[in-house]
Amino acid sequence: MKPVSLRANQQTVSQNILLNGVGLHTGVAAQISIEPAPEGTGIRFQRTDLEGQPIIKADVDNVTDTARSTTLSQNGASISTVEHLMAAFAGAGVDNALVKVDAAEIPIMDGSAFPFLEAILKVGVQQQAAVKEYYKIPENIQFKDEKTGISLLAVPADDFQITTMVDFNSPVIGTQFATLSKIEDFETEIAKSRTFCFFHELEILLAQNLIKGGDLDNAIVIVDKEATASSLEKLSQIFDKKEIKVEQGYLNNTILRYPNEIARHKLLDVLGDLMLCGYSLQANIIATKPGHSSNVAFAKQIKDYIKKNKGLEDIPKYDPSQAPVYDIHHIEKVLPHKYPFLLVDKIIELSENHVVGIKNVTYNEPFFTGHFPGNPVMPGVLQIEAMAQVGGILALSIMPENEKGYDTYFLKIDKVKFKQKVIPGDTLIIKLELLAPIRRGICEMKAMAFVGNKLITEAELMAQIVARS
Repeated sequence: MKPVSLRANQQTVSQNILLNGVGLHTGVAAQISIEPAPEGTGIRFQRTDLEGQPIIKADVDNVTDTARSTTLSQNGASISTVEHLMAAFAGAGVDNALVKVDAAEIPIMDGSAFPFLEAILKVGVQQQAAVKEYYKIPENIQFKDEKTGISLLAVPADDFQITTMVDFNSPVIGTQFATLSKIEDFETEIAKSRTFCFFHELEILLAQNLIKGGDLDNAIVIVDKEATASSLEKLSQIFDKKEIKVEQGYLNNTILRYPNEIARHKLLDVLGDLMLCGYSLQANIIATKPGHSSNVAFAKQIKDYIKKNKGLEDIPKYDPSQAPVYDIHHIEKVLPHKYPFLLVDKIIELSENHVVGIKNVTYNEPFFTGHFPGNPVMPGVLQIEAMAQVGGILALSIMPENEKGYDTYFLKIDKVKFKQKVIPGDTLIIKLELLAPIRRGICEMKAMAFVGNKLITEAELMAQIVARS
């Protein structure tokens, strides 16, 4: 099975996956169980070794440390070194999963994302009913640190790709570039790239009580400065190796999996950290000298941007001069409603999973006669009815034509919010989107009504499509 990219529905793992290993920095043995999770869950970590087995959501707002790895904390618990597993989820197309772990750190495995990815692809992924949400970056978003030269840039694109550049001023690795042009290539081009460090950093990391689980088999050690015999002997004892030597700039003649493995692993880290923003992006990501701290700052910047602007992106554009998809004459033929209860004037957008309709509110509406005379306000229940009629156009558009025809009937109205009153002169722009594919005549939709750029009313509607008798 190969990883997938753009798709219509969310996905989870098809069955439980058990993996064992040692934490890179803690040196503690850990077992993780990757389990299926309901749609809309996202990725969550559960510390099974702690009282109450607290759950930590994989969210950039929960990042508490980026020193050498990415650490998440929530509900009094932490989990570190999540980036390789998160990258594997991205590469495999997994949106929802529960990761049960009995230690404070995800095992390092071989230093790459491949053991995780391989295990996921072995059991396969399961498509779910909920529609997957993508966010297409509408303009450049950039994080930049002038002092360090670190830069991460998201450029509008129709798909998702990443390019990284690394330069550590090292004669061994030089300046390296790596590109992931499509997520389908993650398994072959990026997943096997291993974590790395420089020889001169080892003593510092050990003094900081880090890399207790480090090994020459799960990390690349770059030697770009002179290594003394005594320092090599000391490392030989620490790593329990008979002989540690330097060949071609690497410890113990490391065989690189890719000529630019360092840049590819940095790309892997960017992918894993960006998954914490909570959205599947359509963008070209260009990362220069990235690290976990800058990756997380960039992911948070993207999340904040989407949170601020997504509402505006959802607002349909209404140009009265453009011919509608359906005019009032067609709407009358499709819907059973007639004056004075037909509350849709035109349909301006219609696809397999969304519809946009227009309701022009005038002082001559019959309901204004008795609803707040002298202070005309459109009843909220009629706003919901107008939404339902627009949604009915979408639901009925997918039904086969026959002599009887079909009608839609309410089953449930949920999460209704009225944010501002609707008065004569307002033009309601009503948008509905399917929350799940229509099955057995059951239609679930998210409904929003706008006046200009303001969200006026929102709700979730459920209806049943029934053939007319």
